[in-house]
Amino acid sequence: MSTSAAPIRILYCHCAFARVVPPEVKSAVLSRLATSSAEFEAVPDLCEMSARKDPRLSGLAENESLRIAACFPRAVHGLFEAAGVPLRSGTQVLNMRTDSADQVADALLAGAGE
Repeated sequence: MSTSAAPIRILYCHCAFARVVPPEVKSAVLSRLATSSAEFEAVPDLCEMSARKDPRLSGLAENESLRIAACFPRAVHGLFEAAGVPLRSGTQVLNMRTDSADQVADALLAGAGE
């Protein structure tokens, strides 16, 4: 039996409180995720989770194949660090503030069973 890489885990941040991500991009990315066969987790706001030091962040940060759709990668890494659970170096953070919905969704779903 061969060992394979950890399954891809997708995290979608709705950025509900900061409202810094264009609504049409968030909506299009979420729609693509929902209509794909890929499993994903959607959270209302990573900023709030970080501020509350939500224990779910620890489980997310430990994942070897985590892909996050949120805002600026540096900010997302900082949120996890502020919560005391730094992300692994291979974590892929997609920026819904600057990239198109298709760019973000394509990167999230690559190899994840779209």
